[in-house]
Formats: sequence, structure tokens, C-alpha cells
Amino acid sequence: MSGICGLFNLDGAPVAEPDLRAMSAMLEQRGPERTGRWQDGAIGLGHTLLATTPELQFEQQPLEHAETGCTITADVRLDNREELASALDIRRPLESVGDAQLILAAYLQWGQECPNRLLGDFAFAIWDPRDRRLFCARDHFGMRPLYYHHGAGKRFVFASDARAILVLSQVPYRINEGRVADFLVPQLEWYDYTSTFFEGVYRLPPGNRLTVTPSSFEVAEYWHPHPGPELGNLSDDEYREGFVEVFTRAIDARLRAPEGTIGSMLSGGMDSGSVTAIAKEILRERGNGPLATFSGARRLETAARDNVDCPETRAILASSSMSAIAPHLVYPDALEDIFEPLSSGFEEPFDGVFTILKALFLRAHDNGLRVLLDGAGGDVILHEGSYIVRLFRRGKFKLALHEMRGENAYWGGISFASSLSRYARNAFVSDLFRRPLRTLRSRARLRQWVKDSLIAPDFARSMDIPERYRTMRRFFPGGWTPDYAEESCNRIWPSMTAGRERYARIAAAAGMEARDPFMDTRVLEFCSRLPGHLRLRDGWPKAILRDVMAGALPDEVRWTRRKPHLGWWFTEAVTQLAVSRGELDLAALDAGLKRYVDSAALADAWQDFRAGDESEPIQYAYVLLAWLQQAAERPVVPD
Repeated sequence: MSGICGLFNLDGAPVAEPDLRAMSAMLEQRGPERTGRWQDGAIGLGHTLLATTPELQFEQQPLEHAETGCTITADVRLDNREELASALDIRRPLESVGDAQLILAAYLQWGQECPNRLLGDFAFAIWDPRDRRLFCARDHFGMRPLYYHHGAGKRFVFASDARAILVLSQVPYRINEGRVADFLVPQLEWYDYTSTFFEGVYRLPPGNRLTVTPSSFEVAEYWHPHPGPELGNLSDDEYREGFVEVFTRAIDARLRAPEGTIGSMLSGGMDSGSVTAIAKEILRERGNGPLATFSGARRLETAARDNVDCPETRAILASSSMSAIAPHLVYPDALEDIFEPLSSGFEEPFDGVFTILKALFLRAHDNGLRVLLDGAGGDVILHEGSYIVRLFRRGKFKLALHEMRGENAYWGGISFASSLSRYARNAFVSDLFRRPLRTLRSRARLRQWVKDSLIAPDFARSMDIPERYRTMRRFFPGGWTPDYAEESCNRIWPSMTAGRERYARIAAAAGMEARDPFMDTRVLEFCSRLPGHLRLRDGWPKAILRDVMAGALPDEVRWTRRKPHLGWWFTEAVTQLAVSRGELDLAALDAGLKRYVDSAALADAWQDFRAGDESEPIQYAYVLLAWLQQAAERPVVPD
């Protein structure tokens, strides 16, 4: 995942070379192999390289088109290179054509409509001197980050990391306390697609393009997840064959990397297991491999000693028995050699609590890799949604009750009466009557979230947490719609954007790139039109994935019920490690977080943590304190 940046002085003043150099220096962690800069009067572009595709090893960026002067800087992996080359009449061998060159040619051919023709993960900016316009775009799912600051009539600044913008003294530097509140009440992480932890610095939303000139500024959506045309009256076998075809193409596209630099995350679940099972076979057919896999696991002897069952670890060990892979297990009791001081190296507080993900990226980097596949999008792309509600509405009561019982058995801890009440209410009670009940339940849920958090009551009131929650709910579509495919598409962005941005930031901090085959528009377009019984069958979610992985994944993985997530053990281990290193104590937390955190709640959480009951609230407090200390002053160029 390379870094891009740029500075456009809207008042026409020449870009100061030290400013551009400072911005690109802030991105060299994410692009350590080569740094390029380009300037022309009031515009300057920068690029830092992490060569995660074969062509990137040779492509020099920023890249200028000799005839027009149009210049691009891009963080990109394109999946439809052959199609684009044909449409653009590029006749050179594709091995000598970089993805940025293809995007620049697409812009010269189709102008601002070019993002509609691209398939893959990208964030790019193109300077067009013909009308003094800077054009930027971000991919469909937000797999590559793009931040910006716009000072009307003065400057426009963009970068892959907000800190590369904030390094400039001309950009105001103020912490956005609303996002601090969102972190303390973490269910508000999805607040919107644009805000950041700094006022005046924004994220370009997924599927959006941005155009800025000295006198104008526009952000416009070029793509939204919409269901495609009906697939027709297909048999279940035809659906399965179609899914395997499109999913395999998505995985194959994400294997494009310099030899020996790609691996895969491997949990004990269906999603990453399916990605790994298909990816390793593609590599084996090419005579490559084995595929390196990275898993977070507990030592079974430790779990037995602690009298803790660990089905996730057993499923991981079963997955790791597959042929043509080279498994690497990372244990929560062996993190000291992986983690440097725990308070460093994260861009946003949300990143600091995702300890298992950071551990896997760091271990993969230490093994010489640059890219890790994952399956994080599977839970959303193959979610069953309102399938049981639809069965009740259609009068298929026997099947609805069967699926409901199976679902309760899969998830556990849900009473039959509670499930029946919820599904029947959603199926048969008019929305006119359900809306007030839904509002009451939402308010009760928010009160519980705030109660369970450490947020100080005065700070919560000053940030108007209920209004932030209402804003979030208005912003994101969801729930039942008459069209099942539309409902599936509505779930994509609110559920996935924040998560994928976390993956991207944590990967970049480790000098890595994350790739998710589920986050492919071809996969979405196919899966959004799957019938419900191929999503949920006998209470088992992702039914179609379990079907097509028969013989490819061990049955212990295919038929393991819901498992406790191992992330808790990593959070516990990392927090205890911080205590042992002297980085964490109650007095420092209380003194540093007075404005934001309730002292009594913090003391209770600390007592629980020291008793071995719960570490997550203390981890959140510690991460927030570390981030606030880091953010107390404007970023400076690293030595």
C-alpha cells in the first residue's frame, strides 16, 4: 500500500519544496522503497512506494503525460487491466504498463467518468493543467484511504494519512472531540464517512470523486452499491457454480504480487479459510507456493491449564492442516518480541485496540511479506438479513420456525420466545406501529452503551451523544426492504467502511497491504442476488460457502459453531504487557483522561482488570491516553 500526497495552492502561490518534502516524508513508513516528488508552480504531488504488484517495481510516480502535462499519483491495484488496455487501444505488453499509467490513460479518454471504468482498489489524484483542475477518486469500498483539507481560496491538501496533511503549519490543528466521544462509545465508530479525529481534515467517502479548481470544489458520488439485474431462474447448483467462478476470479486478481510477498490470514472460520483454500490451489497450479498463512491462536496447553475451552484454536489447527500452506501461529503470550512500545504506531485510537490484527501484520512483515489476504467482508456480503422475516411474511411458518431454532442453536444464548417475538413483530406489525417501539429500543440501547463505557457524563452531554447516534442512524440505510437484493446492498457501506479503513491503517503502519476478495464489486453484484436459503440453511449462516467448500476445507471448520473471538486474549496480553513495562497505571490514566473519562468508572474497570475479569475498558483508556499524548502537538517529520 503506497502513499500519495499533494498540495494545490489555490491562490496561485508556488508550492514550497520543503512542504512537499515534509508531506512525503510522513508517508515513507507506508511506502519505504522509493519516494518521488513533482512540482509545477502552485501544484505539487508526492508518492512513496510499497511495490505490491509486479508493475509497481518499475513504474515511476508521480507520472506525467508528455503531450498534455496531466500528472498522476496513485495508490492502486487494478483488476481489469486487460479490459482497460483493450478499450484504450494500448498495444504494448501489459507487463510494461503500470496501473497508474492505465488510470491516466483512462482519464485522458473518459475524463471525470473514468472511475466508473475501474475495477480494484485505488486512491489517486490527477493534475490537469489544461483547466487547472485537480481530480481525485477513491475506490468503491474505500479499500485505499484518501484524506483532504480544503481551505477555500487558499489551499487544497490531500494524502493517504491525515498526519501528512497536518504536518503543514498552514493547516489548522485541532482535535475533533466528537470522534473522541465516538471512540469511548465505540458503537458510534460508523458516525459518518467523512469526519476524522482532526477538525478540517476529512475522508473522501468510498465510491466518490473530488474536483477542485482555484474557484470551485465538488465531491460527487460515482458509485453506490445497487443490486444488479435478476440472475434468472437458476438452480442451486447453478448458483453455486456462479459463486465459485466469481469468487475465484476475485481471489486470483488479489494474488497479483511480486513472487514470495503474499500470504493470507487464517482464522478458524469460513471466510478466511475459504480465501486461503482457493488461493493456495491457484498458486499450486502455477507451480508457486506454499501460501504462508498467519493465525492468532492460544496454546492448547495454556487453555487447558486455565480450564478454558478454545474451539477457535482447534478450528485454526484444523485449517492449518491443509496442504500447500506454510502456517505461522501467533500466540498472545508471545507478543513481547512483536510489539514495540504499545503506545506508538497507530493513526487513530480505533487502531490501537485491534491488537490481534496488528500482531498478524507485524509477524507477516517480519517474514518478508508485503500483502495479506483476509476474508473480513464475508460476514456482510453473505449475511442472511431478513430471510426469516420474509419466510413468515410468505406464510412459510414451518420453515421459518425451523430456521429460527437452528439460528438460536448456532448463536447460543437466545431464547426461543424472544426470537419468535422479534421475527413475528417485524413480519406482521406495521412499520407505523413498530417505529415508536424501535425508537424506544434504540434509546435504551444507547443508554446501555453509554453506561457500559468509560465516558464522563459531562463530556457526553457536551458532545450530545444522543444526537450523534440519531445522525448515524439517519445517515445509514438498513433494515427490511421489499427487494432482498437492495437490502443486501444497503448493508455494505455502513458495516464495512470503518472496518476496512482500520485494516488499511494497521496494515500500512506495519509496511503491509490488506486485500479482501469479498470486497470486489463482482462478488457483491452476484451475492446481493442470492436467494435466502443459500445464505441461511438449518440455522447455519453462509450456506453457499459451506456447500462449495466441501472437500476444500476440513469439516471441523465448515461445521464449527460460533466461536469466542481470540481478540480478547490478545487485548488482555497486550494490556498486561503494558503494565509489566511500566507504560500503564491507574494514576496516569486518571490524570491524563480527566476531561473524557469518568474517574469512578475507570477505577472500577481497573479493579476488574487487575482481578483478571475484563481488560477491554482499560485497553481503550490506555490507547486513548497514548493517542492524546501523541496528538498533543502537530506531527513532525521523522528523523
